[in-house]
Amino acid sequence: MAADSHRVAVPAIEDYTRRLLEAAGAAPDHAALTAECLVFASLRGVDSHGLQLLTFYLDQLSDGRVDGKGSGRVVVESGACLLYDGENALGQVVGARCCDHASRLAQLNGLGLAVARESNHFGAAAFWGQRIAREGMIGIVLCNASPAVAPWQAREARWGTNPICCALPPPPGGHPDDSMWLLDMATTTVAMGKIYKAKLNEEPTIPPGWAMDSEGRPTMSTAAALAGFLMPLGGYKGSGLGLMVEILTGVLSGGAISTELGGLRWKDRRFRVSQFFLAIDPARFGSREAFASRVAGLVAHVKSAAPASGYDEVLVAGDPEWRTQRDRLLHGIPVTPGLWNEIASHAKRLDVAVPE
Repeated sequence: MAADSHRVAVPAIEDYTRRLLEAAGAAPDHAALTAECLVFASLRGVDSHGLQLLTFYLDQLSDGRVDGKGSGRVVVESGACLLYDGENALGQVVGARCCDHASRLAQLNGLGLAVARESNHFGAAAFWGQRIAREGMIGIVLCNASPAVAPWQAREARWGTNPICCALPPPPGGHPDDSMWLLDMATTTVAMGKIYKAKLNEEPTIPPGWAMDSEGRPTMSTAAALAGFLMPLGGYKGSGLGLMVEILTGVLSGGAISTELGGLRWKDRRFRVSQFFLAIDPARFGSREAFASRVAGLVAHVKSAAPASGYDEVLVAGDPEWRTQRDRLLHGIPVTPGLWNEIASHAKRLDVAVPE
């Protein structure tokens, strides 16, 4: 946490976020869902997909670039597959509809796949993976994104961070949000939001390996990174994964692909994101109890490995975020003065009271 950040209680910041979104034009239930999604990410320490996005959402709603009252529609349903047109609704609204359809189809067929087009930013993919997992399913979620990544050996952007998420259902009898493993990763070294967070916090440099400049050279300059590209995860392998996600979202859905997409920070066009929601019923391959037991055994075996030099323990996907979440539920979400003031300026414009 930055030294000058202050903590805001979770109920207060979620209510404030909801009121702002509603004042900007979102339907009340849509505002509540979107606020829950943004606070979820901030709770887990994924600040790039949390409250940091709020001002961009408010601009989109106020400018009419996103339909805050729309919900989209089912285009076609065939067997275990469903195609959804978001019709420029809030990405969280489209995500909720598609997760629920995917889970319903998986209950019927063992698998359920909902693919959406013409959607918008839907926050952290883990929010949607867990929504599917709460229904007893394995949730796999993919999404394409604003072109900010150059293909391997290139210096022009062709796709975005294109995240991949896999969430496992809670063990039988466990809390609906319990999980032993939760993967949510960009196909770049970091999300673009981390570069913007560095700019917001007036940090002139970023860690090595995060980004390239406009000529495709690795850079540690925040300004050069913003004018350049994000670094693909693992070089050419991350480049391959990013293109795979583009195919399974934009191409498969018939939606926008590559440089046809807009973005949160682009005011001259709609975002036009495509998203992929797959639900898998583990009970079709044996009992859910047996699946949970085998996952628990595997995770325990992984964590039993001797830590490398300089480390005290072995972690698996989800561990750092759950620890951060426990801390922030108790002590509140840290918000930097820069972000707090930026949100407050929107609150003044929208005539929304700022929490004490």
